[in-house]
Amino acid sequence: MCSRNQWRSPTAEQIWRKHPLLQARSGGTSPNARHTVSEDDVHWADVIFVMEQKHKSRLVAGFTRLLADKPIHVLDIPDEYKYMDPELVEMLEQSVGHLLGLK
Repeated sequence: MCSRNQWRSPTAEQIWRKHPLLQARSGGTSPNARHTVSEDDVHWADVIFVMEQKHKSRLVAGFTRLLADKPIHVLDIPDEYKYMDPELVEMLEQSVGHLLGLK
């Protein structure tokens, strides 16, 4: 998840949605996001990855009880990349892959 679901989180979804062991969705924490994170999204997820600490804070503020047993990982990826930027792709593959034990 990121703020507007425009560059970073759609890139992550694109990278990971074709993995045979995973299902991936992306969303944004802003009301102006292309897809704003919903209760259904939070229920659906087993693990949540956010790009910045502020995204985690917004999620927790909006979905406190739903997040009680869900791991949330902050990737610390700043809003400096466009969709499918090779450097962003590499960071996402490395960090998410490592956290899920896939790489």
